[in-house]
Amino acid sequence: MFNKIIKRGHKKTSKSESNDQSGFGNGPSSNVTVNHASRTAINSSSASSSNSDSQAVTSSTGPNSGVIEVLPLLRDVVVSDRPVLFLRKLKVCCFQCDFSDTLKGVREKEIKRQTLLELVDFIQSGSCKLNETMQEELIRMVSVNVFRCLPPASHENMGLDGADPEEDEPWLEPSWIHMQLVYELLLRYIVSSETDTKIAKRYIDHVFVLKLLELFDSEDPREREYLKTILHRIYGKFMVHRPFIRKAINNIFYRFIFEIERHSGVAELLEILGSIINGFALPMKEEHKLFLVRALIPLHKPKSIPVYHQQLSYCIVQFVEKDYKLADTVIRGLLKYWPVTNCQKEVLFLGELEEVLEATQAAEFQRCMVPLFRQIGRCLNSPHFQVAERALYLWNNEHIVSLIAQNRNMILSLIFEPLEKNIQGHWNQAVHGLTANVRRMFQEMDAELFEECERKYLEKEARSRDLEQQRELTWKRLEAEAARARGDDMVLVN
Repeated sequence: MFNKIIKRGHKKTSKSESNDQSGFGNGPSSNVTVNHASRTAINSSSASSSNSDSQAVTSSTGPNSGVIEVLPLLRDVVVSDRPVLFLRKLKVCCFQCDFSDTLKGVREKEIKRQTLLELVDFIQSGSCKLNETMQEELIRMVSVNVFRCLPPASHENMGLDGADPEEDEPWLEPSWIHMQLVYELLLRYIVSSETDTKIAKRYIDHVFVLKLLELFDSEDPREREYLKTILHRIYGKFMVHRPFIRKAINNIFYRFIFEIERHSGVAELLEILGSIINGFALPMKEEHKLFLVRALIPLHKPKSIPVYHQQLSYCIVQFVEKDYKLADTVIRGLLKYWPVTNCQKEVLFLGELEEVLEATQAAEFQRCMVPLFRQIGRCLNSPHFQVAERALYLWNNEHIVSLIAQNRNMILSLIFEPLEKNIQGHWNQAVHGLTANVRRMFQEMDAELFEECERKYLEKEARSRDLEQQRELTWKRLEAEAARARGDDMVLVN
């Protein structure tokens, strides 16, 4: 009990200390919790091999005070001895090296690297089918090496709450030379045709999957790339885990949207989801529609959206292409989170809107076209030329133009005024030229409707000028009355 309290007290305070926890043999398992279904089945085998394991690794109190003994190659021993040697090599790979000093433990680091390379080749070759004990110890070794407390993000260390994630230099894991091979070993084990999912799911369980998902917040893009591939393979191979994985990703998104607004792996998780959504069966389950409304659409809210917008947009469009009736829901969701002062986000939203409209059918378009084109009209008059320009590019899409043409009576009345304001006074010449092209397009589409809208616009402008003149006259009368009142109340003093 005292040892547990001591271990809890030693928290990592910096990146350089993130790899200081040491373990030899079964030592590191105290820092990793993995639920195994058949723990009792290997008690006898682990006890019988404890003597041979001690020859491979000699440990003492310090993190690098142990000595790793070089073991023979797996291919150099008879087939019957390979399972025992495989377990001993896994014990060697549980040795955790100190990467805070590049000159420290060079021999141990190289031995562990070579051992991991050999295990990767051994799993990939399929020369020996892994029994249940070997699989359990393999997952335990992976857990010891990759499951850890992530160091604080760079913006937290520097106290920069508003740091731009696109401009931040990513922190790279110093032990990547070993961790990459551990991830590669896990990936080869999962994709191997020799891996029996009925046995493997006992060790690659919900706890294991949750710990993998926690690592997606790593700042190292190399690690997130491996995690993305591994989790996608787990989702594809272990059907029993699919609902749990989707729910766990939902929870990560909820926390990101409504609590922290900072997570390094949102783009990778969305990339996995893009592939998952592509495989949804029709008719779409209510669970999936709720995921769209409660998680994906609100992901447009955080200010860090430029980091993951490409993947998010792909997921959104996949939903609309799967079920065209969702177009109205998606477009209204975009309008709900439409940025007010962030022009960069506004350009992204317009690009995504074009992709959604391209998959939208006429009936859904009619349901949302009024609020949609009111917002587009505001974008047309944006003083930021990129926003106005991107909005005008919508008329370059043939499908969108056909939808507009079918509903031109309503749409032209909504955007005629913004078009005229651009023609009369937008400062950017490119926007001025694009506006003239759109105006000409409407004129050729329906000249009578265009003239009617122009007449109404001129009448509105005339009424507006009359109101302005009346307002000025009213103010002048008030000023005159005020001046006369001051004159009457004046007292002359000699």
